[in-house]
Amino acid sequence: MRKILSILGVVLIMTGCSLGTDMDNTPTKQVETYLNNYQTLDSNVLTKLDSIVDQEEAFDEDQKTTYRDILKKHYQDLTYTIKEETVNGDKATVEAEIEVNDYTKALKDAETYRTTNESDLQDEEGKFDESKFNDYKLDLLRSSNERVKYTIYFSLTKKDGKWELDDLTQTEEEKILGIYEY
Repeated sequence: MRKILSILGVVLIMTGCSLGTDMDNTPTKQVETYLNNYQTLDSNVLTKLDSIVDQEEAFDEDQKTTYRDILKKHYQDLTYTIKEETVNGDKATVEAEIEVNDYTKALKDAETYRTTNESDLQDEEGKFDESKFNDYKLDLLRSSNERVKYTIYFSLTKKDGKWELDDLTQTEEEKILGIYEY
């Protein structure tokens, strides 16, 4: 009797493990994992974040550090709701609504300030001081508390039996960053 129960226990454990693996292999689960990686600042997300920050050539090192910190908080504040999953063979689409900081508005406000308050952004020689403007822009981003919701349709492809997220479009990346112009 013990042998039968032991064998049955092993079968149940193995079945449970394989079900867990299959349950993680859904388009929705892949999108959830992807978005959770932003919230938890996964190492891949941080590598991509560093790439985004490094592209800001107008920022000095202190400004880059500030920008990096702003984006980290932004990623951690990202919230999402999965709305629908559609599977068609080896292709799938997962509709998700995300809510992020509205940096588009802050960046527009910074540009408006730049054009209407030129004298505040000049150096001692009366020339435009990009560093002053960048500090102002970063302050607006840091203090931004307005939120915006976007819908993203994540595309996935099943490869070798596993669902993989397709590359995001520039628009989808801008939505996650909160800089998509609506």
